[in-house]
Amino acid sequence: MPGSDVKIRPVEPEDWPDINEMLAQPRVISGTLQLPFRSLAFHRQRLEKNDPARPHLGAVIEGKLVGDIMLVQSTNERRSHAASFGMCVHDAYQGRGVGSALLSALLELTDRWLNIRRMELTVFADNARAIGLYEKHGFEREGFHRDFAFRDGAFVDALAMARLRPRT
Repeated sequence: MPGSDVKIRPVEPEDWPDINEMLAQPRVISGTLQLPFRSLAFHRQRLEKNDPARPHLGAVIEGKLVGDIMLVQSTNERRSHAASFGMCVHDAYQGRGVGSALLSALLELTDRWLNIRRMELTVFADNARAIGLYEKHGFEREGFHRDFAFRDGAFVDALAMARLRPRT
């Protein structure tokens, strides 16, 4: 079963070498807003500054951190029910259920423990694999952003997607 060898745990500051390697991967750079050529020190300092109240989960296979997802909850009181997230998976581990395991764990946390009703995301319009993953987890397309970001010498479009937790 895909993803059965994936373990989910909190990301720790000591994970910075694996985070640095993951964020240097060509498909990760292409699929996120990350810049290439970030130093080890940059990622180490970023992890050390992480807000402990902001859930940051990692996917581990055979002792190696191969993916991560971080929740960003709205700080506006009137949008306290909403959050977004950033996620990436090491190029060599894509297609093995890592993204699905990370997203499932985060949605369980937001639905059952944090009372988040609305999860939002932005994804590049040409990232069919990620769009399929999000749709599999209940996200729906809500809008289109033309020339959303500059990537590899050209502007790229993005989709706005969201998932509403069913009311109980």
